[in-house]
Amino acid sequence: MPRFFSNKRLILLLVGVIALVALISFSLKDRHNASLPEQIVKDVVGFGQSIFSKPTHYITGIFGNIDGILNTYEENKVLKMRLSEYATSQSELIDIQSENKRLLDIIGKEENLREYEPIHATVIARNPDQWEMKIIIDKGSLHGIERNMAVLTAHGLIGKVVLVTPFTSTVELLSTENRELRVSAVIPGDAPAFGLIEGFDPSRSELIMKRIDSSFKVEPGQKVISSGLGGVFPAGLPIGEVTEVSTDDHGLTTLAYIRPAAEFSMLDHVIIAKRSSIQVDGSDGGGTDETIGAEGENGS
Repeated sequence: MPRFFSNKRLILLLVGVIALVALISFSLKDRHNASLPEQIVKDVVGFGQSIFSKPTHYITGIFGNIDGILNTYEENKVLKMRLSEYATSQSELIDIQSENKRLLDIIGKEENLREYEPIHATVIARNPDQWEMKIIIDKGSLHGIERNMAVLTAHGLIGKVVLVTPFTSTVELLSTENRELRVSAVIPGDAPAFGLIEGFDPSRSELIMKRIDSSFKVEPGQKVISSGLGGVFPAGLPIGEVTEVSTDDHGLTTLAYIRPAAEFSMLDHVIIAKRSSIQVDGSDGGGTDETIGAEGENGS
């Protein structure tokens, strides 16, 4: 007998290596059914994992609930503080509205630049070639819609009605390339700065506010709202926020870039502001309806 076969340890080692390689190759096969030994091992291991995992998840859930309770307590404190602030602001608003009504009664003024009747509508069509310029809504003349009515969302002003049919209306957005669409705007403050929203910068996705008197101090971060002086857009509608201030081409007035408060690219539901009286121009594009606002600003 050869000397190799007389070494029993070497033979056992060789047999073990062969069996191990066979088991590895067998386990690497793409099989859809497990063998009986695999089933037994998997079931035993799975049972053991379930025994240890359930208490672990239970304990983790307890700590998670405690953490949630602590967070809820902190959030509740913050909400209570905000609720008290809201109640204070609400009472102040009621008092201011009451005082404003008394003053309007004293001077015999019946029309308020801020008042309008909201008409809710849904965007039903949008031309891909004019995606940032116009939208079509499902309300028309039969619903009380008229040309030059202001259109807004919950976030702020987006444009005005330029074409009306019995059942639909076309709205021109502030992001249009039509430079004739102007909005009389104001930057509130101790010394309000009036100007006109004229044009849209596509590269910045921002509105351009022009004709601001250079004597007024305008800074980034200030809010911009409609002034109501043009006779079309109600006063107090959010327009956006100042991002950059510079001078115009002639250096005589201030120019400001405005980040819009509303999102023009994603519009589904809008609100039409129906006022008792609207300054209607004779042009088809509605480009000069805010001229009165510019004159009012120059005189203020």
